[in-house]
Amino acid sequence: MDIERLKSKILDTQEDGKIPCKKALEIAEEENVPPLKVGEILNELKIKIVSCQLGCFK
Repeated sequence: MDIERLKSKILDTQEDGKIPCKKALEIAEEENVPPLKVGEILNELKIKIVSCQLGCFK
């Protein structure tokens, strides 16, 4: 797993410090990493999840 590439992809995808849940899950699948790892990086980068598919984050 290339953490820097993953961070770069997340930073390129986010908008105004936010990323849709669906897109975060897509990144996890594309990069073959667990969604939890993407979540950890989102926390580290202080990027919020929006449009949560479970309705947890708005």
